[in-house]
Amino acid sequence: MFQLQGAQMVQTLERSLRTRLPESLKVYGTIYYMNRGNPFKLKALVDKWPEFNTVVVRPQEQEMTDDLDHYTNTYQIYSSDPKNCQSFLDSPGVLNWKQHLQIQSTQPTLKEAIRNLAALKSSKVEETENLLYMVADIVKKLVPSLLDVKKLPPTGGKPKAINQEMFKLSSLAVTHAALVNKFWHFGGNERSQRFIERCIQNFPTFCLLGPEGTPVSWSLMDQTGEIRMGGTVPEYRRQGLSSQLLYTHTQALNKRDIPTYCHTAKNNKIIQKVCYNLHLLSMPCSWNQWHCVPL
Repeated sequence: MFQLQGAQMVQTLERSLRTRLPESLKVYGTIYYMNRGNPFKLKALVDKWPEFNTVVVRPQEQEMTDDLDHYTNTYQIYSSDPKNCQSFLDSPGVLNWKQHLQIQSTQPTLKEAIRNLAALKSSKVEETENLLYMVADIVKKLVPSLLDVKKLPPTGGKPKAINQEMFKLSSLAVTHAALVNKFWHFGGNERSQRFIERCIQNFPTFCLLGPEGTPVSWSLMDQTGEIRMGGTVPEYRRQGLSSQLLYTHTQALNKRDIPTYCHTAKNNKIIQKVCYNLHLLSMPCSWNQWHCVPL
């Protein structure tokens, strides 16, 4: 195991991961923000350097003080050799299997190694595999070989206009975390709310304020650079608010050359249609998360 020390090494890692997109996307997005302030105080581990096969990004030990907080105890993994990465992942100091943890990757090929390790460590695993999307403009810049204009709708990729007298564009405050947490599929508890608060404090957020002056729709990011935790309160759904916010958010990030991506469940046809209309391209790899709990 080798921990990357210093800005130059982490910048070199970012450049290398950029050439391995889209399979490296979760790790690439995380490293991108490590190189720009590292607000979540993460560290990068590799099996060897500079010609690495496997990289794991994880919080520093002093950040992982709550054994039950799998939102903080989250690891992002990329490997160019999924069949042989298990021994590195099992190295001391890489993953702490005594804690509740999450492993995230845009490589479904890591399933076997993670399942094997979980069995060896007596850990129960809950797997989630979703569709992965990248904004077409970002695909054009980072992975032009994947840009198939035939997959894009003939429209300009803009959402329908909304009532700007009724809905005002704004940003989220930490006090709005409880609202986001209430509707987040992976949230709904105290630890997830603390995680959301941290994301609001450190990354760009957007929301639409309703007639009462409170958020009725929102879009925010996590520490991997992914647009996640978006939602709309039930009484304001089917008015195009989520489409408007996703478009606004992606355009703001694109202007800063930030890698922009998101995921959705395979059965969520509504969001899939939204992504299609806004020129987000479905990737050949998937969004994967393994929630591991010691038995």
